[in-house]
Amino acid sequence: MSSPNPRRQFLQSSAAGALGALIAQQWWASGAMGQSEPAAMTPLNRFPRMMQEYYVDRMREFHDKRVARLDAIETQADAEAYVKSCQTRVRECFGPRPEKTPLNPQITGVVQRDGYRIENLIFESRPGFLVTANLYIPTNVEGPRPAVVGTCGHSHNGKAEEAYQSFSQGLAKKGYVCLIYDPIGQGERLQYVDEHLKSHVGVGVREHLLAGNQQFLTGESFSMWRAWDGIRAFDYLLTRPEVDPSQIGVTGNSGGGTMTTLLAGVDQRWAMAAPSCYVTSFVRNLENELPTDTEQCPPNALALGLDHEDFLAALAPKPVIILAKEQDFFDVRGAEQAYERLKRLYTKLGKEENIGLFVGPTRHGFTLENREAMYGWFNRATGSDGDPAEPEMTIEDDKTLWCTPDGQVSELGSKTVQQFTRETAAKLAESRGEIGAKPLKKMVHDWLGDRKPLDDPHYRILRNRRDRKYPRKYVAAYVIETEPRVQALVYRIDNDWHFSRPPKDKRQAILYVSHHSSDAELRENELLGKAIAENPDTPVFTVDLRGMGESQPDTADVNSYLSAYGSDYMYAIHGVMFRDEYPRQRTFDLLTVLNWLQSFGHDGVHLIGNGWGAIPATFAAVLSPVVKQVTLQHALTSYTDLASAETYKWPLSSMVPGILQRFDLPDCYRFLESKQLKQIDPWGPNFDEPHDEPS
Repeated sequence: MSSPNPRRQFLQSSAAGALGALIAQQWWASGAMGQSEPAAMTPLNRFPRMMQEYYVDRMREFHDKRVARLDAIETQADAEAYVKSCQTRVRECFGPRPEKTPLNPQITGVVQRDGYRIENLIFESRPGFLVTANLYIPTNVEGPRPAVVGTCGHSHNGKAEEAYQSFSQGLAKKGYVCLIYDPIGQGERLQYVDEHLKSHVGVGVREHLLAGNQQFLTGESFSMWRAWDGIRAFDYLLTRPEVDPSQIGVTGNSGGGTMTTLLAGVDQRWAMAAPSCYVTSFVRNLENELPTDTEQCPPNALALGLDHEDFLAALAPKPVIILAKEQDFFDVRGAEQAYERLKRLYTKLGKEENIGLFVGPTRHGFTLENREAMYGWFNRATGSDGDPAEPEMTIEDDKTLWCTPDGQVSELGSKTVQQFTRETAAKLAESRGEIGAKPLKKMVHDWLGDRKPLDDPHYRILRNRRDRKYPRKYVAAYVIETEPRVQALVYRIDNDWHFSRPPKDKRQAILYVSHHSSDAELRENELLGKAIAENPDTPVFTVDLRGMGESQPDTADVNSYLSAYGSDYMYAIHGVMFRDEYPRQRTFDLLTVLNWLQSFGHDGVHLIGNGWGAIPATFAAVLSPVVKQVTLQHALTSYTDLASAETYKWPLSSMVPGILQRFDLPDCYRFLESKQLKQIDPWGPNFDEPHDEPS
């Protein structure tokens, strides 16, 4: 016979008053029906898919609006207007272009081969910023020739990678001039170089993230920095007598497919384009939990209604072929759908034949079948009757293609991206000066924008967990819905049993904003423990804001939360694309929680923010009148410090794009002196904390 259910007994009891409360206390304290003690206190995380589903909803809404706009195109005039709109929105997305300064080209070596030669070239895309490139020139044809700018994917050796040498040689042997250049952070253009001329942070993705995320603080875009190299490569080709200036195209694979796509959008001089292994859709990437580099996620792109195909639409009706792969991690379904929508647009423009799609049967890469599809497309676009089959290749050693003596531009004194960012941050700090309290509050309010914190949010009361070894005996857990599909998890700890809604209470409360996990930090954070011990009669609440603690994502990869390329980054970069960055969202959550506390009578709050949580705590404290006292532990010293650092450990989810064009954290800290601000152990760019290294 099964044992009686204590909960059913409680509910059926006719004496459900004081006796019921006593039974409930005894049941809870006994370990919820005799469950065994957990072997380890793994931090609670009851909403690990929250941010994934929240962003999937936002992305699908974005996608549906885009498709509806495209479906509304009925006439050629409609199609032309859409192309113009794409061009305008891409320009807004990328921001102001830098000045075109002298390229100062240098040919540092020449390699003669049968039917073509390779010139090793260095030019400056920006003053003092060196770009290494190989220029493949056919020697068996006369007169100006069609040309192609080749953009590389994430190869460690950049332009020297076999597939990229192959298409460059293939084009040259077919009569094209091909200029292929090293991307920032790859090949001969490492930005974080050690004494052995190796990257001390990681070639490719890691360099892109470290340099690119930091740039957002000053209002710069790594997408534009990467694309600008390609634009200046185009400009260099215009100086060469071997090149027909009316027939310059662009191609590349993976990260180079990204650049090909973005270059088509940002500069309409291209005569043709063939992006490989990139074009799908932002929503497909997110649904498939696929993080992509900083430059692959242009700022404000989603807010402006731009998807991958819109960058190609900006070049319409010029010839464009999407090169995809059946087994690629860039979802081929998205490539096919992008093609169908572009085909409809091109048809309205009277140029249906100028849009193409080729899907290779294999995995990610600029393999032979995709290269030959590119040759065939460019031959048709340029009026050539050449054979698209790839000729025999001669793969060169990397050193043969070096443009620098030792294989790195750093040895020639090239400036780095982070040097430019540091200089820009210093100029912005000088121009801002010290900001007064009133204008600062308006700036923070304007930054929050149209997000209006709820006064009376819906909330749930979770079933209580057994003893979590907190500083007080009992805990009640509240799930506060700050917006659809988003919850802030609030704990109320108390020495008295209380598992329903918070009681009405006019006393000042403590609200602790977690760094990573309220559950863990209630046991481990000495500052929080001390505040609780020294204020025995004070109501204490903690909060995990979205994407933290009890909603820490478990997506993208196993245990990837603290990885530079993991789940926290993936949602942070989508916030940047939506022009709705993570600190803004989390500040909104916190303001809603503060309003919720006020609805129960608390006429004052001592706000304690720790680490990552100190960022939204700072902004919320500036805006909320209910915050009377502020303590910040491990708060970032300043965004200027972060933008000026060679390396740093703060995540993109703690950064506010463009903030240094308006104000900085020290302006907020001065404002909060009126709220008894106390700073404890502030963190600079490279804080020293266990387990904070990206995996």
